[in-house]
Amino acid sequence: MYQKLDLPEKWQWFQQARYGMFIHWGPYAAIGRGEQVLFRDHMDPVQYEKAACLWNPREFDAKRLARIAREAGMKYACLTTRHHDGYCLWDSDLTDYTSMKQAPGRDFVREYVDAFRAEGLRIGLYYSWLDWRVPAFFDGPEKNPEGFKAMKAYIHGQIEELLTRYGQIDHFFFDGSWPRTYEELGSAELVAQMRRWQPGILINNRLGKSETKSVNEEDVGLSADHGDFGTPELNVTAEKRLWEACHVSTWRLWGYAPGEQVKPSEQLLDLLCECAEKGGNLLMNVAPDGDGNIPPAVEKNLIEVGQWLKVNGEAVYGTDNGDITEFLTHGRQTARGNTLYLIIRFWEGKETLRVNDLLSRVQRVTLLSNGMELPFEQTESDLVIHGLPAEKPSPLFPVIRVECAEPLKTNEWGQYRNWCGDPERIARWAAQRGETVMVGR
Repeated sequence: MYQKLDLPEKWQWFQQARYGMFIHWGPYAAIGRGEQVLFRDHMDPVQYEKAACLWNPREFDAKRLARIAREAGMKYACLTTRHHDGYCLWDSDLTDYTSMKQAPGRDFVREYVDAFRAEGLRIGLYYSWLDWRVPAFFDGPEKNPEGFKAMKAYIHGQIEELLTRYGQIDHFFFDGSWPRTYEELGSAELVAQMRRWQPGILINNRLGKSETKSVNEEDVGLSADHGDFGTPELNVTAEKRLWEACHVSTWRLWGYAPGEQVKPSEQLLDLLCECAEKGGNLLMNVAPDGDGNIPPAVEKNLIEVGQWLKVNGEAVYGTDNGDITEFLTHGRQTARGNTLYLIIRFWEGKETLRVNDLLSRVQRVTLLSNGMELPFEQTESDLVIHGLPAEKPSPLFPVIRVECAEPLKTNEWGQYRNWCGDPERIARWAAQRGETVMVGR
């Protein structure tokens, strides 16, 4: 069972937030085959660069995108300032391959930061270590010492620009360190500088694989795996530290692709609830098109999740415990203090709902969809809730709040699920019917 982390005050917002918007956007959006089309389609890099310099998304409206994020219930966001293609969405002094110096004549990072901050969201920035245009990054310091030294200085210089020009930055997401190592990239020295520029910043774990077995944790944050939070990608895997699962709102690609299928709102919500249940955050990606607009189907689904959060958000935001009892056959659970939230994915239409393995004394049970207080009865280890309506009371997952008189406790069945714990307890349970493989003997 996940337990709340003892965090510095400056980082507690992250665990409270639970939900953020990832924004993958750049010249690749005009091509419409994902964020890595330059490399995956083995495009001519010269022709790609020429097209990127002509890209001019006149319809991009950071204020509108920020309103969507807020209405979707998100508490922070992260923009791809520079992806693997090397194109920069801000006015960098270190290259002319930027949205300010090329066709748009706009600093999209500035527009994003100002708009999202105005809506009350925390600010995150994404930055790719690699640049497919620069061979020295892939040759490395052994094959091309001078070229790699210049590339490393370029990377560190751009990070300084991003962290010293836009006010408070709360969240930083590195990506694309392969094939370079933590030591080659100078990650320890860079992270130390980042903390001087932005004392409250949270930095992710993609800082390059270390060549050494141990790392000075004072230099890299809370983990010897380099960084303050983990970033499971396209999966939800809990870690024993802060973590943030990043997912796409479509089937697979992070950048805009008009042929992509869109995940339904139920699936987006389930990912959010799974992250909350396991004690982590969800960073949900959106991919504006080449003109800068969010696909209408994605916007619709995000807003539907946001409407659910307006009613049921207490079951997600700021939850400090995860999975308490065995509840998989009904849905998911989250908890805060003495309160357990039952998130019903599978509404059966039955009048009663049984919650196994809960030892804490229950005081009140409420259906959040309509605020109705529900009658219940409780035995030593089971809670039976009555009075549930036959019709599903909300379009998405209904939530039942269970308030207890004491901290949440479970028995061994709640603590150890299938495939874990002492198998003797399963043997005792199976022995209720006897020892033979034959029926009724």
